[in-house]
Amino acid sequence: MEQAFRAQDGPRGNGVIPAGVRRKALAVGATAPSLGGMKLLLPALFALVASLCPLSAAVVEKTVEYKSGDLLCEGWQAYDDSVSGRRPGVLVVHQWTGISEHEKEAARKLATLGYNVLVADIYGKGVRPQPPEAGKEAGKYKADRVLLRSRVNAALDVLSRDALTDASRLAATGYCFGGTTVIELARSGAAVKGVVSFHGGLDSPAPADGKNIKAKVLALHGADDPFVPAKDLAAFEAEMQSNNVDWKLVSYPGAVHSFTHKAAGSDNSKGAAYNAEADRDSWLQMERFLKAVLGR
Repeated sequence: MEQAFRAQDGPRGNGVIPAGVRRKALAVGATAPSLGGMKLLLPALFALVASLCPLSAAVVEKTVEYKSGDLLCEGWQAYDDSVSGRRPGVLVVHQWTGISEHEKEAARKLATLGYNVLVADIYGKGVRPQPPEAGKEAGKYKADRVLLRSRVNAALDVLSRDALTDASRLAATGYCFGGTTVIELARSGAAVKGVVSFHGGLDSPAPADGKNIKAKVLALHGADDPFVPAKDLAAFEAEMQSNNVDWKLVSYPGAVHSFTHKAAGSDNSKGAAYNAEADRDSWLQMERFLKAVLGR
């Protein structure tokens, strides 16, 4: 696995004056510039410093209210306001507890890569269940894939119509429940270039729906995830193959469910645990995938 995690690099402008640009010392006995002369030099000095130290990217973050049918939803948007014009849009879908800091942090990182990012709200404004209620809420949508597709497509529509989005270049990523959701988005025939599932459910409740998939599919999977049984994995692979989908499955040995989520802890015996190596590599896999399908 690769060790470099480019998404965690610091800002490009670090304020350090490059080698070769040095302050010139006054020669012994030389006359120091007058105060008036210094005032005249200040604008030029500021311009020089500005040219050597580019402004760091400024990520704008805000909530976005929208409707899915009669339901009021509250998504969360992030974009880099130093990027001019329209840019590719990436939809991020939350795990089973609804929008959390985990998805927001992913959105911030994606924004610094030049994407307009919307974190979708599948459950509706104010619905942020914790276990065990989270399982019941997620289960409601897993049992009704038509409803799930409707909710995620509503969020995609908001993203595609945003003034900063190049609607011809859209993709979606999701975590756990969100990973399942973005695959359902692809099965709905949505006009996205690619979808990325991080430790999502990989079942295939309606294999024939694979024929609707226009997007490329990347599934990032914990090889020891007890919540994705072998029969589901086999059914998912069969669906992708039988419908000639452009797909890729990356399986991480030793990783279980929620391997990107630090709050999951480190005890694999619980079935869900953070795995730093899988987290780093899966992010890199997603970066390369999005660059390839969105051209950025």
